[in-house]
Amino acid sequence: MSTAPISQLPPQDDPQERPDVSIVLPTYNEVGHVRQEVERIREAMNASEYTWEIVAVDDCSSDGTREWLRSEAKKDANVRLIEHRRNLGSGGARRTGTAAARGHVVVWTDVDMTYPNHEIPQLVDALEGYDQVVGARTSEEGTHKALRVPAKWAIRRLAQYLAQEDIPDLNSGFRAFRRDKAIRYLNRLPNGFSCVTTMTMSFMADGLAVGYVEIPYAAREGESKFHWYRDTRKYLLQVVRMILGYEPLRVFMPVGLALLLFGIAKLIYDITTKDLRLATNTLLILFAAFQVISIGLLADLVVRVSKPPVDDPLDAPTR
Repeated sequence: MSTAPISQLPPQDDPQERPDVSIVLPTYNEVGHVRQEVERIREAMNASEYTWEIVAVDDCSSDGTREWLRSEAKKDANVRLIEHRRNLGSGGARRTGTAAARGHVVVWTDVDMTYPNHEIPQLVDALEGYDQVVGARTSEEGTHKALRVPAKWAIRRLAQYLAQEDIPDLNSGFRAFRRDKAIRYLNRLPNGFSCVTTMTMSFMADGLAVGYVEIPYAAREGESKFHWYRDTRKYLLQVVRMILGYEPLRVFMPVGLALLLFGIAKLIYDITTKDLRLATNTLLILFAAFQVISIGLLADLVVRVSKPPVDDPLDAPTR
């Protein structure tokens, strides 16, 4: 068990001793089923060919989840516990766990009985040839389905516009990725549920290979922490931020060109109907068009020159 901040969690010294897979488990008041999920993961990984560890990140549980994980970490060397001193949300827990993970491959999942955790070895197998593999859910079992389904569809379409690729499931929490690729994106992960969206889009925006495997999705055990309005709004805002942060021209250029075309049409109208006299609003429209396009080009330049490489401390040569 560790209660140290991320920066004080030392990586394993010998890269050869690193496990193949680190399973990051964010937990918050899951005492009713965390035991079942940990046991299900343990059985699946012990039956596989992979060496593994579970990195449980407790987000200030008050129902006994933290105490059970403490005792489990003492009994099983493959289970590590990190405790947050304050509640940061699902994204904060995944960020902490990924930073502390020692495996070459990191798996994200939940302990609410929704994801097929017994299939984690198969998920890792599917990573062959990819940098990230996402479990694409074949059904929607969440609350407020009448609101969630169309909202998620619209947000996914917006994300596909950025990535220029099909995205079967944008916000699945069941995924595996190569840690050395993902480490550079940790500082971009928000604290809320939209962290999974951010990880998918970050990989795709940088041209990394993202694959999908279909998975079943069960009804949640216990009370959901997802708030349909607040978290959907955060998802949407995060997708917009990602577009502006990676491909700002996809936002600015369509708006600028639309204004420019409208301004040219208005200019032609003024010339043909007002004896070459230009209306003030025509000039304003053309000025706005050039301004939007200029800001987009400048933003695109800033994005492309401000991507410093990030070194993974686990892969640094030892002295």
